[in-house]
Formats: sequence, structure tokens, C-alpha cells
Amino acid sequence: MIDNIAYKEPLVVGKEHWTSKGDVKLFIWEKKRHPSTNYRGTIIFNHGSSWCSQPSFDLYVPGRPYSSVMDWFAAQGFDTWCFDNEGYGRSDKYRPINFGIDNGADDLACVMDYVLKASSLKQVMLYGISSGALKAAVYTQKHPGKVSRLALDAFVWTGEGSPTLVERRKKLPEYLASNRRPFTREVIQSVFDRDRPGTAEQVMIDAFADASMALDTTVPTGTYVDMCSKLPMVDPTKLLVPTIVMRGEYDGIAGVDDLIDFFRGLPHADKQFVCMPGVAHASFQQTNYLLVYETLLGFFGRVKPVF
Repeated sequence: MIDNIAYKEPLVVGKEHWTSKGDVKLFIWEKKRHPSTNYRGTIIFNHGSSWCSQPSFDLYVPGRPYSSVMDWFAAQGFDTWCFDNEGYGRSDKYRPINFGIDNGADDLACVMDYVLKASSLKQVMLYGISSGALKAAVYTQKHPGKVSRLALDAFVWTGEGSPTLVERRKKLPEYLASNRRPFTREVIQSVFDRDRPGTAEQVMIDAFADASMALDTTVPTGTYVDMCSKLPMVDPTKLLVPTIVMRGEYDGIAGVDDLIDFFRGLPHADKQFVCMPGVAHASFQQTNYLLVYETLLGFFGRVKPVF
């Protein structure tokens, strides 16, 4: 491993890839493990509802070591990938739809096949956050053989006990009336302030907003609509792979009881439920982001049991 205190700049050079979903072009970003490390696995990261992949997973903020989770995992020996769902970032946005959860799971299917082929692998590890966790879970229900380990961060199952969704449902008619919603600096700030102000540093929020707004001025409404009106979209008994459910202490998107009931239904013996202290919704952008990284590493780097 590489000492994160000594980390002063982007650690690994990324590589741009593209794949297609029919006529739709999807942007993929790759960072391989640091050459000084031994290979420990391959991870695909899936972003949430309000911002695209590179600001979420490969952001560099001076003075904040390893703001890029991709760099951090590359320093631990993992090959890392992320991608923009259709409607976000560099991926195509032209279709007149709202780009909901099922559409995002279809994006993930295309990206997964591309990564498996490019890496000569049969399985990879999969991480999703918020609506990205829903997309990852929907995909894994259908294709468990391609996912070796599944991480669901800021996940929601039925929506029971979610203060965020109570407020969001009040705007459901507005979201149903348009395929996209405004994406401004104020919107970004509100995500970091809605659960517990002060859990993320302002210098990071500002850098994150700059990087995100350079790629999107509006974002799709589909995942908001689905999370307000279509839950549950995942059957835990159909997730047949090792799974971790990660919840920030202050995250308002899912109630603890809702997630525990979901966790109980997971059939695989290799499963974890972790509550992360001092963390709100946007885990990798929190002040305690290194705690989140270590939580995820403990699961993705876990020694396989012997039977």
C-alpha cells in the first residue's frame, strides 16, 4: 500500500473508454492499480442521481489526500472503473426519456460486459451509491454470476422511515412533468446540507460543484421519480452474492429499520451491515471519507472463506 499522507497529486493516469447501448454512447473511465502494488481485484463504481462519475469517484482537491476513491483503491492494488449513466456527464443525453433506475441498470449491463471483456475477467466487484446502489442491485438480481462482491451505499429499500423521500415526494408532480431538473451550485450545496450541515468541508463542496457543473447543467428526473413512486425495486432474496449495506449515521435517504429488514433477507452468509459514524448521504465527499474507504476496503479486500 502507498502512504496516503504522502499523496500530493492524482496518483494514477486514467484512460477514457466508450461503449454503446444500441445507438447510445456511454462514457467509461478506468484507473489501473498502482504498479508498485499487487493485484487484488477490479471494481466498478456506479454514481447516484445528482451527479456523474468522475466528480463522484475521481475528484482531486488540493490539501485533501485521496479525494479520488479510484486513486485510493489503485494504491491498495485494485483496478478501478466508473461510468456515466445515460443522461449524465459525457454519456449521451439526447433521448426524450427521464433515465430511471431500470434504464441505468441496462447501462451497467453494457459497461459490465465491456469491462469483463477488456480485463479478461468473469466477475468484478460492484459499488453503487444512492440510486446507483439501486441500479447495482437491480443488475445483480439479473446477473449474479458477473458480480463477485456487491456494495450498496446510501441504499433505500421500501422508503419507509426516509425523511428525504418524504420531502421529495412533495415535488413528485414537478418531476413527472419534466425529464430533467435544474442542476445548480445551490442544488449541490443542498445535498450536503439536507441531512446534517458540516459533515462535508466547504472546499471539497466547491471543488465538487465546479467539476460537476462543467459536465451537467441539468440532470434527469427518472431516479427521483422511481425512488418516490416505485419502491421496492429490489428483492433481497434474489441477491445471491456477498453483499455489504453501508449507511451513513446521518443519511436521510433510508431508515435503519428499512435497511435491517432488507439485510435480513439477503441469503448469502458473507454479508455485512455497517453504520458509518459522522457520515451523511454523499459518503465519498464527507469529512470522514477515509473511514468510508476503509469500510469498503474491509469488504472488497476480505479473505475468502475456506469450506
